[in-house]
Amino acid sequence: MVGEGRRFKRAAGANVLGNAVKILVEGTAGVAFGSVALVADAAHSVADLVASLVVFVWGGAAYADPDETHPHGHQRIEPLTALFVGAVIVLLGANLLRESALALIEGPAVVFDPLLLGALAFAMADMYLLYWYTTRVNDDLESTALHALAVDCLNDIYTTIAAVAGVLGVLLGYPVLDAVAGGLVSLLVVYQGVEIARENVTYLVGAAPPAEEYDRVRESLRDHPAVQGVHDLRAFYDGTDVEVEVHVEVDGEMTLREAHDLETELMDRLRSLPSVGDAHVHLDPSGVGEWKDAPDEGPAARVDPTAETDGGE
Repeated sequence: MVGEGRRFKRAAGANVLGNAVKILVEGTAGVAFGSVALVADAAHSVADLVASLVVFVWGGAAYADPDETHPHGHQRIEPLTALFVGAVIVLLGANLLRESALALIEGPAVVFDPLLLGALAFAMADMYLLYWYTTRVNDDLESTALHALAVDCLNDIYTTIAAVAGVLGVLLGYPVLDAVAGGLVSLLVVYQGVEIARENVTYLVGAAPPAEEYDRVRESLRDHPAVQGVHDLRAFYDGTDVEVEVHVEVDGEMTLREAHDLETELMDRLRSLPSVGDAHVHLDPSGVGEWKDAPDEGPAARVDPTAETDGGE
């Protein structure tokens, strides 16, 4: 966990630095030549800088070990920071849409200079390298907060492309291109921000995972030769990890020590699944038939009760 936390910090720190450099280059060029498009894109990155700072300061806490105040760990901090990033993206998209509407009405007041295109080219290269690095680090970490920052890097590239269209429009005598391109990109930014926020709200409220997760848990348990049936399976998100509660039917004649060892083995088997953070297994003697009265739980749970066991009544 320590190594993962260090890699997370490096990736988040790179986002802080990348956004700060982009703001400096674009903001200087925009102010110098009166480009509303560049100033707006730099302002966009100011909020991105704030979001990446929040992830850098708070997000790494998800990799801290459990303690007395957080006995299940700190997993929920990560989707909380990602939710903040998603909200920031939505606000930025809405602000960009507003700026585009004003540009349509008033028209930009900018003096064309090749340095404007140079600053925009630097901004796109900066954001692409940042996106590539963040995505590469997150291939193993699978952090929702880093994923949100990576998506925001792509959003920055799109908004910079809109600024390029505006500058070229000024050069060619069609400044309206700035407003049109900015409006289209702003809608995409808002959509992606909403998707990031929606995904992380799911993690924070403890929603059920997809049906595929239930299937993986059932298959993992049924593959054990001592398991004769599975019922009362419940799974929910604890942060980005899945927590599992399940009843497993076994031979009722085994000793208490044998049952204890089997229960431990089954919990370890479930906890070894990539998405499962914790698991709680209750052993039932086979043939009791409790599963026949148990309500359906979770996605894909509505099946014939006799199909849930190999040794029912």
